[in-house]
Amino acid sequence: MREYEVMTEKGSKAIFHLFPELCKGCGLCKEKCPTGVLVWSDKLGVYGTPTVFLRDKEGCTGCGICQIVCPDCAIRVERLQRKKEH
Repeated sequence: MREYEVMTEKGSKAIFHLFPELCKGCGLCKEKCPTGVLVWSDKLGVYGTPTVFLRDKEGCTGCGICQIVCPDCAIRVERLQRKKEH
């Protein structure tokens, strides 16, 4: 099984994982992000096009839309559980 490089950003609501070797730079994730926290990076993806990165990890709500619309499974979002207040 092949292991891919992963870029991970942890915010208070979610952990965002990007696999640049799978990202073709189509921009669908960036276009559909409701909070606008995904931007182009200097890192090049599989076709020599820019990948995305999470500009504001605290602005990411963990909705997972970017993961759903990515045609190449280059994004994985782990939503974090809220701490229960007593």
